[in-house]
Amino acid sequence: MFKIWKNLGETPLEALERCRVERGVAADVPMTYAGRLDPMAEGELLVLVGDECRCKADFLGLDKEYEVEIVFGVSTDSYDALGLVTIGNIEKLKDWNIERLDPIKYVGKLTQPYPPYSSKAVNGEQLHTLAREGRLPQEMPTKEVEIYSMEKFSESTITAGELKKRIFDIIDRVKGDFRQEAIKQRWDEILSQSFNKSLPREFPVVTIRVKCSSGTYMRALADRMGKDAGTSAFALSIKRTNICLK
Repeated sequence: MFKIWKNLGETPLEALERCRVERGVAADVPMTYAGRLDPMAEGELLVLVGDECRCKADFLGLDKEYEVEIVFGVSTDSYDALGLVTIGNIEKLKDWNIERLDPIKYVGKLTQPYPPYSSKAVNGEQLHTLAREGRLPQEMPTKEVEIYSMEKFSESTITAGELKKRIFDIIDRVKGDFRQEAIKQRWDEILSQSFNKSLPREFPVVTIRVKCSSGTYMRALADRMGKDAGTSAFALSIKRTNICLK
């Protein structure tokens, strides 16, 4: 058992196969990971080898630690950069002081809806399939999670041009069919409006550090924080900095 770093844009399976090659693990030796990470997230991935794979269930409930960069004023249907973007309440954003954000209010147990673009199954179909076909349930499934600690690590702003560059770089790292071209086109349309003075030229950015229970979605947390602020938000970057081995 060991930890590896899953790169931005990789699927956990791609990271696992890269690890097999780098560490010279024979093809007939079983390998698996415990606790997935979305393609838009990077960070620690726990790898089990050989007979350890039989004990995978023992490692699925481990607490995690994250560092999350959240952009306010815009949101996406995936709650991260790999989603179709919409604009939040801009008037609210103009009057909003980033200092009002209080991480302490999110500490404790909470009921968290699954993101529309996730692997949670509803009646045998995964949510991301239902989302792409416009068949999401009226009531999204939820789960109980717990945030043990949250702190505001940094505050800054990002220009529309810088945000577009960051997002396009992230999207270009992802392989497979994730609506990349449609997403880039929509981001281009939305962010170009800022140069026509219909949108702010800068967006607030908050980086938070979170320690939480297994299964807590950082992008869903970002979406909730945006709504609580009276505007919208999405997770620009997610890093899992630690898997808390007991």
